Amino acid sequence: MVALGAVIAILLGFALFYGLKGKKKSIDSSMKSSENRTCKSDSGKSTDIIIVGAGVAGSALAYTLGKDGRRVHVIERDLRQPDRIVGELLQPGGYLKLIHLVTDKHVAADCVSDIDAQNVYGYALYKGGKSTKLSYPLGSFNSNVAGRSFHHGRFVQRMREKAASLPNVRMEQGTVTSLLERNGTIKGVEYKTKTGEKHTAYAPLTVVCDGCCSNLRRNLCNPKVGIPSCFVGLALENCKLPFANHGHVVLAEPSPILFYPISSTEIRWQNLHLSCFENCYRSPGTFLLQIPHELQTAFISATEKRKTLRTMPNRSMPALHIQLQPVASTINTLAGALHKVFSASSDPAREEMRQACFDYLRLGGVFSSGPISILSGLNPRPLSLVLHFFAVAVYGVGRILIPFPSPKRLWIGARLISDASGIIFPIIKAEGITQMFFPVAVPAYYRAPPVK
Repeated sequence: MVALGAVIAILLGFALFYGLKGKKKSIDSSMKSSENRTCKSDSGKSTDIIIVGAGVAGSALAYTLGKDGRRVHVIERDLRQPDRIVGELLQPGGYLKLIHLVTDKHVAADCVSDIDAQNVYGYALYKGGKSTKLSYPLGSFNSNVAGRSFHHGRFVQRMREKAASLPNVRMEQGTVTSLLERNGTIKGVEYKTKTGEKHTAYAPLTVVCDGCCSNLRRNLCNPKVGIPSCFVGLALENCKLPFANHGHVVLAEPSPILFYPISSTEIRWQNLHLSCFENCYRSPGTFLLQIPHELQTAFISATEKRKTLRTMPNRSMPALHIQLQPVASTINTLAGALHKVFSASSDPAREEMRQACFDYLRLGGVFSSGPISILSGLNPRPLSLVLHFFAVAVYGVGRILIPFPSPKRLWIGARLISDASGIIFPIIKAEGITQMFFPVAVPAYYRAPPVK
């Protein structure tokens, strides 16, 4: 439970892996109804399924379907190695799902080998000069099970290579310009090659996995794309984290800061507000005091090379086809709650909640292992998250009322409970109460396209 807003994108990478299992089942049922049907593109090649986009989801899905014997045509806008500052940490639960998805632990290991990926065994949390280490509960798993952190682009390229290595998977660089529809059914796509030539491709099933910058999403729904913040990142070189092989979360002002290894020689500094980076110029002494001293020299060196500063919009949007698994909704809820709790606030009740969360995790035992098992993707039960969240709130009220429950303290305590409810319940409602707590009872559903 030590993540922050920046971890949202990292967690989403894991959620994609988990969701692909359910997606594959839906695809299998669709393909069974088309067992004896084949579709040919204008190139004359037969295809069972078209996948638009070769990112994490598209590449993993292409490999899985290709291993099942499907003839897959993947169309990706740019097959060069991506250069992004998010999606760089795969949680242990995500790694286990990757093994399950590709049905071969050696293939899963290959996806994170030869890219200088680093094992991650937990987090270290810092606030007000104090720190605590939270380790993943990996005792019951094989020694190779851990989190993995890496350069996002290297990981995506390895997955593309694995998919393209299958003889029945064809990966092509091109930009899909439109979906081909007939009688309300998608029959294929129209796309342009990198040389500008127009082509059409047909298949019984088309899966759109082209990410947050999708041009096709507006054809399928009314996209409500939000940009609540902007990721800011730096690469610190030739330095060591205070706790090796751990992500480091600093509850700094005005917003939390995340440090984690992305190679054997680089540490990623990441934040959700550009103002945090600017503060290091306006008040360098105050800012540096908030980060571990072992990283201060490397951080100063990186900030002097301002050209290394990277930014990326933090986009959020609804999914088109949803059958939420418990762990997916749990992680979504956790990410949303932590973003609000860990962000600095002038509200005394919110600051008390922030401090209570830090002190609760420092208690150790079930108070730390419970939340970290949820964060790691090893505990898929949403109810566990809700219980721990309100346990933090109750613990915070206890801290406020001791040693004497004055009227002011009672008011702040009431505000804390109110704020906690105001954070968690809207997130649960947005995810869907039934989807979160009774996912088996919820069929997948399709959000109808906009009325023209």
